[in-house]
Amino acid sequence: MPPVSLNTLNFQHLLYFWVVAREGSITRASAVLNLTQPTISTQLKTLERALGATLFERRGRTLVLTDTGQLVLRYADEMFRTGRELAHALARGTGEMPARLVVGVSDALPKLTTWRLLQPALAIVPKFRLICRIDKTERLVADLAAHTLDVVLADAPVSRSSPVRAFNHLLGECGVTIFGAQPLARRYRHGFPQSLDGAPFVLQTENTAVRRSFDAWCIANEISPQVTCEVEDVALLQVFGQEGMGLFMAPTVVEARIRTQYGVGIVGRLPEVRERFYAISVERRLKHPGVVALSDAARKRLFT
Repeated sequence: MPPVSLNTLNFQHLLYFWVVAREGSITRASAVLNLTQPTISTQLKTLERALGATLFERRGRTLVLTDTGQLVLRYADEMFRTGRELAHALARGTGEMPARLVVGVSDALPKLTTWRLLQPALAIVPKFRLICRIDKTERLVADLAAHTLDVVLADAPVSRSSPVRAFNHLLGECGVTIFGAQPLARRYRHGFPQSLDGAPFVLQTENTAVRRSFDAWCIANEISPQVTCEVEDVALLQVFGQEGMGLFMAPTVVEARIRTQYGVGIVGRLPEVRERFYAISVERRLKHPGVVALSDAARKRLFT
């Protein structure tokens, strides 16, 4: 794709694209914009020529975003969101931007732990606006480099071989607790941890740091669990465990919440299996007040 100059990028055409993408069709977009369908179609084609890429493809009667279209939409969302905030700030007669923190959350992170990490950021500024985006760590780090995110929360540091220049800030670490539906918990609690040999487990996928740590512990202790299911989404994993598909592990720092929320029992704790939590930024020192707050709280309270 040839480089696009700001001089050739027509923001009015970008607005038409944004409305079409959000409305799902040129017909509905024409009603929103109060323009004819041929006018919008012509402007979209002009934008595609300026960008050197196709933004939509037609499937039957439906317009579907291409990969490039999805990328452009993400940036357009950010641009027009900022534009609305500017308009609101001017209407209030102040040049201050609303406090906002845009966080990329790795899909490998346990959701309850993510909430505990983000709580301090929400407490420091009245009406603090938090925006969370959940995705693979690699894609989030790419967005971080493009400055569409303020920070990425992940379970592993960015590799030194990564093409993105980023800095890893360890927020803390803890062991894991093994949980199970009450009948399973009672069955495998006796003789723990040797009782885990042959026990059914619902586990995180092998690309996660905590799974690699658990596998290493099993090898060192000559324990071979029966893996009944591997799940990428941690919330779904915990539901499967709640329903009795197998034992499952979660960070010990949210042990009480897991027991209350899912009604499961504790089999035992494995402090040797470590789960780590990182804030990844493009700055050597954290600057955003929300990120500084969550980092301080994690290090001083959550993981002490």
